[in-house]
Amino acid sequence: MKSFAQLTLAALVGLSVSTLAVDTYKIDASHSTVQFSVKHMVLSNTRGNFGAYDGDIKWDKDPKNCSISGSVKAESVDTRDTKRDEHLRSADFFDTAKFPEITLVSKSIKRDRKGYILTADLTMKGVTKTVTLPLTVSEPVKDPWGNQRVNFSTQFKLNRQDYGMTWNKALDNGGLVVGNDVTVDLDIEGVKTN
Repeated sequence: MKSFAQLTLAALVGLSVSTLAVDTYKIDASHSTVQFSVKHMVLSNTRGNFGAYDGDIKWDKDPKNCSISGSVKAESVDTRDTKRDEHLRSADFFDTAKFPEITLVSKSIKRDRKGYILTADLTMKGVTKTVTLPLTVSEPVKDPWGNQRVNFSTQFKLNRQDYGMTWNKALDNGGLVVGNDVTVDLDIEGVKTN
């Protein structure tokens, strides 16, 4: 029968081995996109993206060892219209002077039939909400320089009013100038750093 000390040592060795097995990825922003789209006047989708963001991903075969965290510079919003982008940076929307970053921090990652389910805290304009997102993860690929790369992607909807972005104007037909539902599309390429 094993002693308590032997069992503790075995557990610690197992823990250190599983910790070493976790791969750490840095976001390659030049091959990634953080995009969104929202209805304009109930007619068309206005699309935009954020140009400045960063994050770290810890990935392992066991989802319990995995974690994802990322931050976006709200000021980097770009919808290809200078006046609209200035309005988006104002207190009516992102209020970038007061809330410069949008953050996503994982709470749990679980497998499902189609890939993974990511539960995370999304913080925008000083408001934190727990969101549950579908997550697709590619198989690792080695680039010509020997770096291991993996793609992490998700698409989800959120209601901008949940994050204090309530500005709007009503139309004659009862519609709104800016839709409340925003589709977010994250297509992230990570480069292994360990």
